[in-house]
Amino acid sequence: MANLRDIRRRIKSVKNTAQITRAMQLVAAAKMKKAQDQAIAGREYADQLNQVLVNLKENVNEESHPLLEKRDGDKTLTLVISTDKGLCGGLNANLLKLVTKQHNSGTEYVTVGKKLRLQLEKTGNDIKADFLIEDPVAFAAARPIAKLLTEQFLSGDYDMIKVCFTNFVSTLVQTPHCSQLLPIESDKLAEKQDYEGVGKEKVGETDHGAAMENDYEFEPSPEKVLDTLLPQYLNFQIYQMILESRASEHSARMVSMKAATDNAKNMIDDLTLDYNKLRQAAITSELLEITTAMKAME
Repeated sequence: MANLRDIRRRIKSVKNTAQITRAMQLVAAAKMKKAQDQAIAGREYADQLNQVLVNLKENVNEESHPLLEKRDGDKTLTLVISTDKGLCGGLNANLLKLVTKQHNSGTEYVTVGKKLRLQLEKTGNDIKADFLIEDPVAFAAARPIAKLLTEQFLSGDYDMIKVCFTNFVSTLVQTPHCSQLLPIESDKLAEKQDYEGVGKEKVGETDHGAAMENDYEFEPSPEKVLDTLLPQYLNFQIYQMILESRASEHSARMVSMKAATDNAKNMIDDLTLDYNKLRQAAITSELLEITTAMKAME
């Protein structure tokens, strides 16, 4: 059984740990609020951008655009967006399970975040490129990624481009999600993205379709506008997915650190109770020894 000194040391050690986890919880909470606001702010823009693309695809020949071209092969390049640091619960583990499930013999990877890059390298997967994205996430940071993925698809090296990331639902709920980035599935442009809400609600689901309410005039032509807008669309999709992943990361870390702090406090309470019981037993034993000695001296 532990003595009083050992219990005091354990209490002190747990208190120090609780101070660290509490500080990390506060830092994560501050970053979480900024990341959530940034992620939510971009969803309305994505919705409006989809509406314009819905109108565009009605005015052009989809098969003529290379980013809409469907291919029969299974050569896939997957962008995996994870975290650079741990201590965020099962966030990366859950995403890795989904990435592994989506994997096939023709899959290669581009990564954002150190955690899953290391895991994918350990399992022998081919990492074509790795990107470092700092907080707060800048829109320009997504451009090199979108450019690389687009070039790899247009070169014919890959038949499909996918993105796997963690979708931010709420502070307590983050879900791993994989979506096809290229070729752009024109029939899904009218659907809200998974990160924009639960369910696949159609954009402007009304009697006539809100996406078609605006009578757009395209200058110089729908084809030229589409050539300019699709790269912007891809860039913003990647940017928004990174924002969703960062909001999920900071939310998961805040929740994990709060749970760790609460567990440390519970452990301190249990250790303090054991300490008081042991000290009381020692005092009682000393009193008995004094009483016995006094009786022996009578």
